[in-house]
Amino acid sequence: MRAFVLTGPREFAVQDVPVPEPAAGEAVVAVERAGVCGTDVELFTGEMPYLEQGHSWYPLRPGHEWAGTVTAVGEGVESSWLGRRVMGDTMLGCGECRRCRRGVQHTCPERQEVGIRGGRDGALAEALAVPARSLHALPDDMDWALGALVEPGGGALRAARAAGCGDGDRALVLGPGTVGLLTAMFLRSFGVEVHLLGSVPSSLDFARALGYEECWSADDLPRDLAFDAVIDCSGAPALPALAVDLVQPGGRVVCIGLAVTPSEIDTRSLVLGDITVVGVLSASPGLEETIALYASGAVDPRPIVAATVGLGEIGGVLQGRRPAEAGPGPKIAVDPRR
Repeated sequence: MRAFVLTGPREFAVQDVPVPEPAAGEAVVAVERAGVCGTDVELFTGEMPYLEQGHSWYPLRPGHEWAGTVTAVGEGVESSWLGRRVMGDTMLGCGECRRCRRGVQHTCPERQEVGIRGGRDGALAEALAVPARSLHALPDDMDWALGALVEPGGGALRAARAAGCGDGDRALVLGPGTVGLLTAMFLRSFGVEVHLLGSVPSSLDFARALGYEECWSADDLPRDLAFDAVIDCSGAPALPALAVDLVQPGGRVVCIGLAVTPSEIDTRSLVLGDITVVGVLSASPGLEETIALYASGAVDPRPIVAATVGLGEIGGVLQGRRPAEAGPGPKIAVDPRR
C-alpha cells in the first residue's frame, strides 16, 4: 500500500509499504478520509518537542484525524467490527498504570499517540492498524468528511464544555482556526453568545461567513464586553495572559492551544478574580458526544474543509502551500485513495 512518510525534518516521500497485519487486540482500517493537523506540521518541521524528548523519531508516518472501514481483526477482537465505519482515539494508554485505571488514559506517561508518538503508524496512508479498544463506531449515514472531523471536534467539545457556559452566557474564542471554529460551533449549539478574536483578516472574514458576526482583532475588541469564559485555541504564547485579563471575575479560562514557547500568567490575577483555568489535552473523553452531536445535526463542521488532496500533495500542504482549488476554510483533508 501507499503511505506518506516523514523521513527527516522537512523531508518526506510517498512510499510503498506492507499492508498492516492486525496483532492480537488490533483492527486494520482502510482509511477513507484523514485530516492534516498543526501537529503534523510540527513533526514535519522538526519542532515537535516529542522528537527532542525521544517520544517520536524518524521515519514517521503521521496522521491522527481519520475515518475508515474495518477490514481485518486480530485475535480477541469481535468479528462484528468487520465492515464497520469507524474513527479512532489518538491516545493509546498502557491500560495498566494508575492514570489509565482512573479513566484518564490520554495522560498515560507510557502512551502511544497514533501518527505522533511511540512509533504507532498514522493515518496518512491507505490503511492503519490500531487497538480495537480505541475504535468508535460511526453512523452508517455519516459521510467520511464528517467522520474525519470527529477527532479534532472531540478536543474542541471538551474545551467548550470546560468553559462552563450555557444559554445566554457570552464567551470569547481566541484563534479562529480549525479548533477555534469547532469550539465556537459547539458553544453556539449550547446557546452561548460567541465572539472570536483573531489576527488574520481572511480568517475573521471566513468566521463571519459561518454566521459569527462578532469577530474582532486585538485593536477593535470592545473592552466593555463581559466575557463569562475565554477559550485560547491559538497557540500564541501571549494569549493565555490576555485571556485572564479579558475574562470576568468568577469566570473560566480554557487553554487548548499549545505554544512552542512558555506562556506566563500572573497568578495574582487568578486569585483576585476568582478565575478558574482549565487545560485540555486530548479529544479522548469527548469523542462519543462529538459523534452524537454531528449525527444529530446540532453541529456540522464540514464547511471548514477547504480542499481534499491525495497523498502526493501532503508535502506541499505541510510546506504551507494551499491547493489551487482550496476554499477559505482552515482544514485540508486527505483521501489516501487518490
